[in-house]
Amino acid sequence: MLKGVALTKLKIILNPKGDIFHVLNIDSPCYSSFGEVYFSTINEGCVKGWKKHIKMSMNIVVPVGIIKIVLYDDRKDSFSFGKFYEIELSKKNYCRLTIPNGIWMSFMGISPGENILMNFANIKHDPFESINLPLNEINYKW
Repeated sequence: MLKGVALTKLKIILNPKGDIFHVLNIDSPCYSSFGEVYFSTINEGCVKGWKKHIKMSMNIVVPVGIIKIVLYDDRKDSFSFGKFYEIELSKKNYCRLTIPNGIWMSFMGISPGENILMNFANIKHDPFESINLPLNEINYKW
């Protein structure tokens, strides 16, 4: 695991009319503040990233499809400097991935069709607080 990253198993409450997916509440250990919640879709075989937030912390869940998330730590003061962390999130592996600022993130759609990722962020989106890199700038084989 990378420094500051947390993986929390979440509850799905099964209901014959439609399931309820828990995400986060004010008492959750990884909760810091509320900025915004957004959904991002990704198609099978497509990759988005690399992106690193300077201020934003993210809480990622995948309620629809399967998404492979790859994190990379280039923080020189971190015990996990230079390391990757990979995980596939889905309904079968329904967890919240908490990612602090300063970690590179990229993700790939695994399931056929549309895959949906939700981010519960601690700050409102600001296009000037993140850095983007082309996929080939970080040495990872997709």
